[in-house]
Amino acid sequence: MQTVFEAAGGNDGLRCLAAAWHRRVIADEVVSHAFSHGFHSDHVERLASYWAEALGGPSTYSDSYGDETTVVRMHSGNGEHDEMDRRAIACFDQALADVGLANDLTLRQVLHDYFAWATKAMSHQSADDVPGGLSIPRWSWDGLQV
Repeated sequence: MQTVFEAAGGNDGLRCLAAAWHRRVIADEVVSHAFSHGFHSDHVERLASYWAEALGGPSTYSDSYGDETTVVRMHSGNGEHDEMDRRAIACFDQALADVGLANDLTLRQVLHDYFAWATKAMSHQSADDVPGGLSIPRWSWDGLQV
């Protein structure tokens, strides 16, 4: 059986999805606030690598950029942002359609569920609350792998 990573088009497919999502969030008046401080010039590539690893692909993100602790600390300490999260998820769903990944209903649902879960799992009250040594969570057709 294909991994979610493979079904989503592998590295190239996830790079296209990351670029489509990034374009949408930068254009969104609420979600774009998260990027108002700036972002890495290779944000799309980093994001695609992160998603690839989480969805059953190679460990490029961990090998090149850091572990889950690094990612969660970067996204923590920003207070409640439920509206931003809802809109980021909506942008993700639209990006799935933009790149043709919404046509497969099962794949679309699995990717939506992953992104909605990850959006909530990323944030802690403070970066200091995030434990060290976390691995990037893995997501499959059955959801979070523990």
